[in-house]
Amino acid sequence: MNTAFPHGDRAVAGDARVTVWYDGACPLCRREIDLMRRLDRRGRLHFVDVARDDATCPIDRAALLARFHACEDGRMLEGAAAFAAMWRAIPLLRPLGLLARYRPVLALLDQLYTYFLRWRPALQRRLR
Repeated sequence: MNTAFPHGDRAVAGDARVTVWYDGACPLCRREIDLMRRLDRRGRLHFVDVARDDATCPIDRAALLARFHACEDGRMLEGAAAFAAMWRAIPLLRPLGLLARYRPVLALLDQLYTYFLRWRPALQRRLR
């Protein structure tokens, strides 16, 4: 049993599923997760809406709401690395997820994500 994977699924090392924590109160986040659900035809993604009172949170809820998090192969990831893990689980997006394994690419994606986070509140207001 991999203790680095502390949520309800009790995944073991090598488990093919990627758990994704997202802000279900964010309209932009919901749209993206809805798209990922449609693309996840193999059922490799497990989504946890952190905004729900009954959500199982492996780390501080505020941290999960502040940045995108995912768990892949027992490793907790955040930011662009978490997106890349989600993309690797979806055949159509897998090449992008694999490309993000290269440090310079991941660093660039993480910079873009950090920039996006500054604009996220304004984008959320527009979508409500």
